[in-house]
Amino acid sequence: MQRDTHAFLWDVLHAANKIERFLQGQTRDAFVGDELLQSAVERQLAIIGEALRQLSKAAPAVAQQVGDVEQIIGLRNILIHGYATVDSDLIWRSVQEGLPVLKRTVERLLASG
Repeated sequence: MQRDTHAFLWDVLHAANKIERFLQGQTRDAFVGDELLQSAVERQLAIIGEALRQLSKAAPAVAQQVGDVEQIIGLRNILIHGYATVDSDLIWRSVQEGLPVLKRTVERLLASG
């Protein structure tokens, strides 16, 4: 049974909300110095990337409405397959700059039905 578009979008939003909670009150230096926190954030980013990868297959027109969808999926691939080369600063910047935009987009897509 194939999951519907809303399920993939909900997965993205749920993971993004977890990242925000994990990083609440944290600084870049605290993030870079905390392996557990990095692992938690990276796991949620991998979930976001996988949900968008699946969405791209199930509903490409919807997935294309998510800005930088290919880069987000690419980050997932790095986290899963190139884990030894993950750059903590890149992860921090991606979350700080991209996560709020991603959340707004996904919330809009979920609200539009």
